[in-house]
Amino acid sequence: MPSRLGQTMESPNHTSLDSSVFVLMGIPGLEQFHLWLSLPVCLLGTATVVGNITILAVIATEPALHKPMYLFLCMLSTVDLAASFSTVPKLLAILWCGAGHISASACLAQMFFIHAFCMMESTVLLAMAFDRYVAICHPLRYTTILTDTIIARIGVVAMMRGSILMLPCPFLIQRLSFCQSHVIPHTYCEHMAVVKLASCGDTRPNRVYGLTAALLVIGVDLFCIGLFYSLIARAVLRLSSHEARSKALGTCGSHVCVILISYTPALFSFFTHRFGHHVPLHIHILLANVYLLFPPALNPMVYGVKTKEIRERVVRVFQKGQGTGLKALE
Repeated sequence: MPSRLGQTMESPNHTSLDSSVFVLMGIPGLEQFHLWLSLPVCLLGTATVVGNITILAVIATEPALHKPMYLFLCMLSTVDLAASFSTVPKLLAILWCGAGHISASACLAQMFFIHAFCMMESTVLLAMAFDRYVAICHPLRYTTILTDTIIARIGVVAMMRGSILMLPCPFLIQRLSFCQSHVIPHTYCEHMAVVKLASCGDTRPNRVYGLTAALLVIGVDLFCIGLFYSLIARAVLRLSSHEARSKALGTCGSHVCVILISYTPALFSFFTHRFGHHVPLHIHILLANVYLLFPPALNPMVYGVKTKEIRERVVRVFQKGQGTGLKALE
C-alpha cells in the first residue's frame, strides 16, 4: 500500500518500515572504497573550514579590505561554510560508519539547505561579476554604485532568491506516495534522488519545477556573467596601454577561476543527471559530490594565492605568530 511521509507502510523487504525514515546508501558500487573515499572528503572539509574562516578573519580585521569585492568574497565564504556544514558531517558518517539513516524531516531540511545554498552561491558569483564590470567599465562611479547599502541589499536578494526558489520543493515532495524502497542511492538527500523513490505517484510537477529552478539559476546567472565579461573584454581591448590591459584582466583572474571551479562540475552533474542515462550511477554521485565539496575548498585558496592584499595579510599573520612563538621560547 502506498504511503506518504510520516505514515507506516509494509515493504517486501521489511516487515514494518517506518516511512518517516530514509536510508542514504552512500556511493552504490563503491561501498568497499567508502573508507578510502572518506580521506579526501575529510581533507576537503577541513580545507573548507580553515580556508573560509581565514578569509573571513583576514577581511574582518583589515580595514583596507572593506571594499565591495572583498565583502562579496565574505558572502561567498559564508555560503560555502554553510553548504559544507549541511553536507560533510552526514557524508563522513555514511563513509565511516554506514550511518545512512535519516528522518524524513531531516532529509527535506538537508535537501532545502544544500540546494538553496548552491543557488545563493551562484547569485553571489553573479554579483562579483557585476562588481568587476563596474570597476573596469565605470571606475569613476564604482563607489557611488556599489555602496554599503547596495551590497547589503544584494546579500539579502541572494539569500531570498535561493530560499524562495527552493521552498516549494519540500512541499511538492510531501504530497508524493512512497510505495517501494526508502533507500536513497546517494550520499545526501538530492532532490531528484528522493523524487525517483516515489515511483507509484505522479512526479511530473517535481521534475518540471526542479528543472525550471535549475535553469533559472544556472542559465540566467551564466548568461549574465558571460554578458558582463564580454563587456569587460570589450572595454579592456580598447585600452591603449598593454600594462593597463594586463592590470585590468588581472583583477578578474581570481573570479574567473572561481567561476570555472564552481560551474564546471555543476554543469557536468546537471547534464549527466538529465541526459546521461547510460552513465553509471556512481559517476552521477561522484560528480554531485565534486560539485559540493571542491568549490568551497578551492575558492579561498584561489583568492589567497591570486589576490595580493589577502596573500600579504595572511603571510603577515603567520610571521607575527612565528615571532610570538620564538619570543615565548626565549
